[in-house]
Amino acid sequence: MLLHSTKQDWFGNIRGDVLAGLVVALALIPEAIAFSIIAGVDPKVGLYASFCIAAITAFVGGRPGMISAATGAMALLMVTLVKEHGLQYLLAATLLTGLIQIAMGYLKLGSLMSFVSRSVITGFVNALAILIFMAQLPELTNVTWHVYALTAAGLGVIYLFPYIPTIGKLIPSPLVCILSITAFTLIVGVDIRTVGDMGELPDTLPLFLWPDVPLQWSTLTIVFPYAMALAIVGLLESLMTATIVDDLTDTPSDKNRECKGQGIANIGAGLFGGMAGCAMIGQSVINVKSGGRGRLSTLIAGVVLLILVVFLNDWVAQIPMAALVAVMIMVSIGTFDWGSIKNIKKYPLSTNVVMISTVVVVVWTHNLAYGVFVGVLLGALFFANKISHFMYAETSLDEKSSTRTYTFHGQIFFNSSARFLANFNFKEAVSHVVIDLTRAHFWDITAVHSLDMAVIKFRREGAEVDIIGLNDASETIVDRFGVHDKPEELEKVLGGH
Repeated sequence: MLLHSTKQDWFGNIRGDVLAGLVVALALIPEAIAFSIIAGVDPKVGLYASFCIAAITAFVGGRPGMISAATGAMALLMVTLVKEHGLQYLLAATLLTGLIQIAMGYLKLGSLMSFVSRSVITGFVNALAILIFMAQLPELTNVTWHVYALTAAGLGVIYLFPYIPTIGKLIPSPLVCILSITAFTLIVGVDIRTVGDMGELPDTLPLFLWPDVPLQWSTLTIVFPYAMALAIVGLLESLMTATIVDDLTDTPSDKNRECKGQGIANIGAGLFGGMAGCAMIGQSVINVKSGGRGRLSTLIAGVVLLILVVFLNDWVAQIPMAALVAVMIMVSIGTFDWGSIKNIKKYPLSTNVVMISTVVVVVWTHNLAYGVFVGVLLGALFFANKISHFMYAETSLDEKSSTRTYTFHGQIFFNSSARFLANFNFKEAVSHVVIDLTRAHFWDITAVHSLDMAVIKFRREGAEVDIIGLNDASETIVDRFGVHDKPEELEKVLGGH
């Protein structure tokens, strides 16, 4: 079974994976250079990182067909470290990032993705689509009309080529776009911005490089805060991207293995002079849309990237940016969840608020972690508020025995505990009170405290109180934290009065 699964991951879609890997490799080059510039390091740092991370995650990652490399989200977190301490400290932080991510994988933090709601993922996807599009705008401002014409022509090739019988399905249209636009500009001699204008491409293979930093406590205090931020943001983006690729391909992935794989890849990148990276939603979408499904596509992307920038750099330098901008615009259009706009009228207000808040915060701050944090926090608050409304009480009075019974239904926790207490009439003259919790569940110490207060107040009024129907889980938390039947603890709560 394992052998079959491994064979399928690597060789189940050879043609599609090879062609998709070629497209991704070409699209990775300007991005890796751009992210290096953002981080304040030499372009080869981003290019070497992209090769190492893609090649390593192809073997050890948990999501076949997903592309990991140097990313903008990670680059933004490195700026201050590079500016204040230099490249060697960045390499040390990259190694530590990898170790932290491996630890997170063993702690099974990948399962935390279950706390991220569909509306947060939709917001994350839409925000990334907007950021990908915005990243192309510098290439489309203050330029000649040739750039607009070639970008439009590139988009035309991307969207129309698949309609050509037979060949349209065999070759990925983004690859055709890059090759045809490059050939046109070389033949006609159009003078426009190319990949070579973005920065000098490396001409040597990456070398093993141990970070040249002192191995002492002060070094750790410098790099640890950056490494922790990089580890969290990197895993967040990787796990979100894995979830999106899961949806695009209708296949599952191992999120905890992905955590470890990203960590191993970042250690590899740090040892070969590269910066920390993570999964890239844009490149992963290019890969999937170009027919890539298996681990081979990720390996091809990394290896071809290295071959292109080291051995064919003179040719790669002549690729017009307009062709790559057209590909990235296609990615942003394909990434954006257009159905989410149509569903705004249909979905509940809380769902829309979570989705829109995630988009706004990510686009505003350019930090994916902030947006997802806000989305998850709002989602949790809305959920808690919704669940608290399902808690209600029924009461009945047996006049003969002067017994009042309160029967509760629903979840009792911090947000519903006040309403739980509000259902009791403490001034009613009854000799016996029964609190029936057969259909209720106690979740936290706030709920237990409310039950304590209710029992104490009734007893102060001279009523006898019985609690019945507690399920095992609720009984455990009430026995452990409740004080209404513990005189010594009760004395502390009441302050000795």
